[in-house]
Amino acid sequence: MLSRTADHLYWMSRYTERAESTARMLNVNYETSLLPQSEDKAQEGWRGLLSISELIPAYTARYGAITQEKVLTFMVHDENNTSSIYSCLRGARENARAVRGALTTEVWETQNHTWLTLNKHMREGTFERDPGQFFEWVKYRSHLSRGVTLGTMLHDEAYRFIRLGTSLERADNTARLLDVKFHAVDADFHGTVRDPKRATPEFDFYHWSGILRSVSAFEIYRKVYRDVITPERVAELLMLRADMPRSLHSNMKQLVDNLAAVANEHSGDTQRRAGRLLADLRYGRIEEILATGLHAYLTQFLDRVNELGSRISRDFLVPVPR
Repeated sequence: MLSRTADHLYWMSRYTERAESTARMLNVNYETSLLPQSEDKAQEGWRGLLSISELIPAYTARYGAITQEKVLTFMVHDENNTSSIYSCLRGARENARAVRGALTTEVWETQNHTWLTLNKHMREGTFERDPGQFFEWVKYRSHLSRGVTLGTMLHDEAYRFIRLGTSLERADNTARLLDVKFHAVDADFHGTVRDPKRATPEFDFYHWSGILRSVSAFEIYRKVYRDVITPERVAELLMLRADMPRSLHSNMKQLVDNLAAVANEHSGDTQRRAGRLLADLRYGRIEEILATGLHAYLTQFLDRVNELGSRISRDFLVPVPR
């Protein structure tokens, strides 16, 4: 496969996944903002959301003070924000259009229809009237895109590069979410909450359940643990469970499998590094991770995932000079 074709497929899926992840986080934050809370507490939640995507400098340069209305504008339909839902869905559609011949008709029409409908929603003010419904629509279109890809495309190299982009983006987003949300209660979480003023039952429930709901894991948590929500189990579920679709373990397993399917003479070291990262998750224990500090572990994980992204680009997406 031509490297430029693989590049477009890879980024098409990453942008689609990023739009969904942004919609998930915005939806949970929006619903939480409707609960009784202080102004400082509400602002902290929106600041944390910007921090997950490392967008605080870009936001403050354009909008100044952090408010709910401005953050929603910035993250939903600001064309100058490359991580906004609008920019991500535009990027996904443009990459799909560039490799129209490598996609089935159903995959292309799904991407194109999503983009055209998004513009209609923007013109008609659908988001402003009902943000929750709009976020659900973004999630639904992402689900539809993945389902159509799985159900209509030949599972060849094109399909594998699409899956590579999805798994890498999802692993990155889950790790960022965990790092920021756990950092909100402890600078380097070791299994206890240091600030007794914040460790109230109400704070615990809404904070930890909000994390779970943002990755569709609330019901899964109840099914797996059948007990109250604790931060240690939240971390274990979203990091080490191989059967949790958005966990770090699950997505690294998919990444390793798809790397093996498209391996070439340049990718041996990339596969080895991905395999080592998967082994750390497969054989790790949450007690050991918390003993060394969750923030330190997740920071290292994000560095390794970013390095894998760079290596994938070098090995497959950018022509290697002879």
